[in-house]
Amino acid sequence: MVTGSAGFIGSHVVEVLEAAGHEVVGLDLRTGADVRDDAALDRLLPGVDLVAHQAAKVGLGVDVSDLPDYASVNVYGTAVLLAAMARHRIGRLVLASSMVIYGEGDYECARHGRVRPGPRTVPDLEQGRFEPVCPRCGEPAACAAIGEDAPPDPRNAYATSKLTQEHLAANWARETGGSAMALRYHNVYGPRMPRDTPYAGVAAIFRSELEAGRAPKVFEDGRQMRDFVHVRDVARANLAAILALSRPGELRAYNVASGTPHTVGEMAAALAAERGGPNPQVTGGYRLGDVRHIVASPERAGLELGFRAEVGFEDGMKEFARS
Repeated sequence: MVTGSAGFIGSHVVEVLEAAGHEVVGLDLRTGADVRDDAALDRLLPGVDLVAHQAAKVGLGVDVSDLPDYASVNVYGTAVLLAAMARHRIGRLVLASSMVIYGEGDYECARHGRVRPGPRTVPDLEQGRFEPVCPRCGEPAACAAIGEDAPPDPRNAYATSKLTQEHLAANWARETGGSAMALRYHNVYGPRMPRDTPYAGVAAIFRSELEAGRAPKVFEDGRQMRDFVHVRDVARANLAAILALSRPGELRAYNVASGTPHTVGEMAAALAAERGGPNPQVTGGYRLGDVRHIVASPERAGLELGFRAEVGFEDGMKEFARS
């Protein structure tokens, strides 16, 4: 079963699984089935041997009024699904998690080595001091690739709900002897990405601006580092997780990333160049829930799942700009 099967990522997961010869049962709000609905789950789960749980409310959110929806869809929905999987004795789960659970990424301080800065302050952001500093000495620190064992530090409602999903999946695995893999997607982009909504990803927002003939507005100074991973690679990562050896009774997390980070400004410039402008506008603005840099280490997924991203940044952005 693929939950969220008609969504941006879920629809690509379904295609990859079916192309590999798997029989897929889909569950999606768009087709009238809600992951929070026990009756729908009891109707669809018999015969299923693994669930790839993609259904979620996504995006940073607008304000605290979004809290109930994130808790209902992402947290309660996952709890209902896991309880139904236990009822039907389904023992394998692949969970769509997110890099947002890390909060700020890893940094290297010349004096103190690997450090994790806390949230940036409003006065610093207003003064254009965007780069985090070492939390111990206050000196500049350089961003570094973050691994799956880094302590979580969620900074917004979406991040908190995704981390809670992981905790629930780990509870389920321990209590049932099932196996769970949490795929921590980094900045996913590609065909069918939602657009023209405050919950859309930054790549979709930039593309919509360009389609309307407006310059993409880039927050801060545009030098925020991210790992942009193509949705077809994310779907391939799900297939790799499904085929990998499971670890009964535990949850194992994996970064799903390209391994080649770029700045948000570079991404905006690549989209603008493909569409013939206008050029991005760096605004100096900020969103309090954003982090400065989050760069992934894809080593564990490569070693344990045999997954490595295949779609390069340049080719992927060219396709996305026109999709």
